[in-house]
Amino acid sequence: MLPRLVVLTVALVLAAGAWAASLAPTPEQTTGPFYPSVLPEDRDADLVVIKGRPARAQGTVLHLTGRVTDTSGAAVVDALVEIWQADSYGRYLLPKDSAPGRRDPDFQGYGQARTDAAGAYRFRTIRPVPYESRPPHIHFQVTHPRFRPLVTQMYVAGEPGRENPAYFGGRGVRDALSVTLRSADGAEPGDLAARFDIVLILAR
Repeated sequence: MLPRLVVLTVALVLAAGAWAASLAPTPEQTTGPFYPSVLPEDRDADLVVIKGRPARAQGTVLHLTGRVTDTSGAAVVDALVEIWQADSYGRYLLPKDSAPGRRDPDFQGYGQARTDAAGAYRFRTIRPVPYESRPPHIHFQVTHPRFRPLVTQMYVAGEPGRENPAYFGGRGVRDALSVTLRSADGAEPGDLAARFDIVLILAR
């Protein structure tokens, strides 16, 4: 007869494995009209500062991190994570967004990062803002040769705004993609931090 401690340990391991296998894939979202038709020359993971410009972007700095995994919880290493979003005036990069109005020329608007050995990525950007009827959001595209490409969006929890269910999947999907913003704990005065984890599906 096995000791109780051994039985308990085995049970915990099995439970952990069952939980890992049950990770739900991150819901897909529409690419939207504003994925850049021409990528900016500066496309690094810091969207707040454009190389060669002395000023930083307007808006509250957001330190955005996360981890990319498969449905078993294993890290997806060297995945390409792309983000794009509107500036503090609600404008995307030209020429895709040709609407008139003020723009922030110091906001990069698009960035790329590669996941590390733990599947982690990191961006320095600004807190997304609402525009028209849409709630604050950041667009994501994640690609890796072994996995199905994913296009999705990260939303800010608790923000108002209407969504077209035909394109965005309704309130339930938006809630699943929402994150809470918190203080960045002194990384930079007044800055915010958020974590957005992503689960990919193996390619067939």
